Amino acid sequence: MGVSVAPNPTDIFDRAVDEGERRLTQSTLELAATSFIAGFTIVFGIAALGVVDGLVQPRFGDVAHIAGALAFGVGVVFLVVGRTELFNENFVAPAAKAVDQDGSWMLRSLGRLWTVTLVFNLIGGFLFAFVFAVDGVLPSGSAHALAQTAEGIVHRPIKGMFASAIVGGALVSLLSYLLEAVNSVRSRITLAYIVGFLLALGPFDHVIVTAVHVFFGFLFDAAIGYGALFETVVVATAGNIVGGLGLVTFTHVAQVRGARKSE
Repeated sequence: MGVSVAPNPTDIFDRAVDEGERRLTQSTLELAATSFIAGFTIVFGIAALGVVDGLVQPRFGDVAHIAGALAFGVGVVFLVVGRTELFNENFVAPAAKAVDQDGSWMLRSLGRLWTVTLVFNLIGGFLFAFVFAVDGVLPSGSAHALAQTAEGIVHRPIKGMFASAIVGGALVSLLSYLLEAVNSVRSRITLAYIVGFLLALGPFDHVIVTAVHVFFGFLFDAAIGYGALFETVVVATAGNIVGGLGLVTFTHVAQVRGARKSE
């Protein structure tokens, strides 16, 4: 039997370039549809977190947070296996393609990709949240758990949310980098689940996950207004960009460019 050898950073970068080209060359309709699918898909993970949290918390207290994080991981698995387009998860590969492209940084293409993804992720997530918010869909206690989580999010100081979003952005972009380093579906599922668990365990802010959480709170009569929802989206997006592009994407690109210069 052959021994599987992990690819080196240059090989991972080359794979990311190919994946980035695929993502950047999608038609607007394909991109919008794929992003919309990602938006409503992640709601399954958020709903699972709320259900488990609501069921476990009355008897086991803070253990419910860990159980909820374990449940949330399935939502990220659905995203990765389904090859949908999630904001921040699509930083590494498209940026690698832009850096690899001679004579252009492809700023217009990158801007189109990330803007359409963000908007349709939110649309898909918010619309599906309405479905879950219909009375009788979620078990008793789930609405309270989701509303409580949403209030905890919006009542944090801005600098705390921004720092948490830096961590969340780095974590999700790291996932997209690591996915280029593995070959099997099993490995992709494992990585997706681990990152989903860590994201919810913090909890660390990812703009789509956090915004949908806050929107759930809004639907379940938490003390949340439109202003708090808008502020959450802006701050979390900014933090995700710093963490996803600044800490993960640019540093891995620099790593590969440095390796190629030394060859």
